[in-house]
Amino acid sequence: MKRTLILVDELAQLAPADVLIVDCRHDLADPDKGERDYRQGHIPGAVFASLDRDLSDLGRIPLGLGRHPLPLEENFSALLGRWGWRPGLQVVGYDAGNGALAAARLWWLLRLTGVRDVAVLDGGFAAWTAAGKPMSQDTPSRQATQVTLHYDTSQFLLDHAAVAKLQGDLLLDARATPRYTGEVEPLDRVPGHVPGAANRPFADNVQADGHFKSADTLRREFLAVIGEHRPDQVVHMCGSGVSACHNVLAMEHAGLAGSRLYAPSWSGWVSDPSRPVATGAG
Repeated sequence: MKRTLILVDELAQLAPADVLIVDCRHDLADPDKGERDYRQGHIPGAVFASLDRDLSDLGRIPLGLGRHPLPLEENFSALLGRWGWRPGLQVVGYDAGNGALAAARLWWLLRLTGVRDVAVLDGGFAAWTAAGKPMSQDTPSRQATQVTLHYDTSQFLLDHAAVAKLQGDLLLDARATPRYTGEVEPLDRVPGHVPGAANRPFADNVQADGHFKSADTLRREFLAVIGEHRPDQVVHMCGSGVSACHNVLAMEHAGLAGSRLYAPSWSGWVSDPSRPVATGAG
């Protein structure tokens, strides 16, 4: 069973009954594009997951939980049931390219419920098509199951006050450096970062071809950032709690297991104008 990344050839060798494939393609600028692309062609047998409808609960944004609040446990369980998920079934999520958005989010949500047999397709749909693998336009019919899962609340933070009072832990911001420093802010109300946070852009986890860097390389690079902090002392964040999952995945793949996520992230932090903001290199 694959638990971080899976290669195209490895996925292609799995029998349809032995895997749940989830197409997680998403475009922040055009939220419906992922589903349109899915209908035009996807990996055979794949179901579709919408970042906004399935892997988030946008109705909770006014609560200060960020632009992509976590789906309620019962809604996520029902989604898995509609897909026919069962314990021990390998799950594979993929994005258009490097798993930067919803595929890593799906991976993290499943890990949050204790599911370990879940992986992200290395290189995503682009790698699948580049390898000449088949595509399908058929929507699969899967036998529904009864699923009841619960989040491990020790693996994420929703409390902004707890983030402000972190003692001995490292807050690691996955956004691009110009957003972290406050030079630009295309999405949220205020530019900058949470005071004390360090920066590790999620895009640094992949090579130019969209595949993840080797586990050894990722380990060296993350250790250079987190220093003396243990992996379980690292708390990831980003703009809305989605791309930060990419850093969680990369650390896990590098053998640095146990890091957590500040789920509301920057969009949740700046929902209250009284919270402090830092700019510059940190």
